[in-house]
Amino acid sequence: MAFRAVQVIEDGMTVKKSMRPAILVALLSGVTLMSGCSGRGGVDGPTDTAYVARDVESLYSAAKTRLDRGDLRVAAGLFDEVERQHPYSPWARRAQLMSAFAYYADREYGAAVQSARRFLSIHPGNSDAPYAYYLIGMSYYEQISDVERDQGITLQALAALTELQRRYPRSEYAADARLKIDLLRDHLAGKEMEIGRYYQRSGQWLASQLRFQNVIKNFQTTSHSAEALYRLTESSLALGLRDEALRYSSVLGANYPGDEWYEKAYELMEDHAPDLASAG
Repeated sequence: MAFRAVQVIEDGMTVKKSMRPAILVALLSGVTLMSGCSGRGGVDGPTDTAYVARDVESLYSAAKTRLDRGDLRVAAGLFDEVERQHPYSPWARRAQLMSAFAYYADREYGAAVQSARRFLSIHPGNSDAPYAYYLIGMSYYEQISDVERDQGITLQALAALTELQRRYPRSEYAADARLKIDLLRDHLAGKEMEIGRYYQRSGQWLASQLRFQNVIKNFQTTSHSAEALYRLTESSLALGLRDEALRYSSVLGANYPGDEWYEKAYELMEDHAPDLASAG
């Protein structure tokens, strides 16, 4: 899942260059992150993140240097220090967003979300608000698990990216948000299909029916619609609802006439309701 951090420009100053986490992660393989709890001082020393009062420009510069080197955890801590030591400085606003990105790139997604949300709570109308929403959405997106697991994170990613799309439909992040929203909806539909198929295997036909109906009702534009209609035909026949089975198979045929799921549904109707199949 590629991610691009675009340039953030405030007050005429570029504060972030294009970076890709994949590149940063590769870089990290040869870099030892320093804890900042001991050792000599100075910008290059491991005491970078120690709570030592420094002027805002040198502190921000130290954070930016660490970020450029790929020392993501140290960079995030230093950006947090900019905000902590100089909360009313314009640099603090920049540092909040930079901190969120550094945490994201370091796969500290919870911290990334927290930093981005703090930025939005303090600067809701800032021109970089769309980027903050995007960081939140991507932090959830990167944590999505397969359809066999709980989909709470998927729902959070969907909510965050949908909010970005709603608030900033013309932002440079909107197109990617729309693409990922479609992928997330397909993922959630896949979860419903997984549960529905499980209920079918267990002979719980009514429970399976409800899951497949949910796919048709809420995720009808996803790649799972054709199979959901077939499964509804199958479940309806198992429940003795022959007219319902005919309706689902007819909808399947009308919308996916050349699909393998329609061929299977037609064969199923011929086997279990030949009179309706011929009439349909």
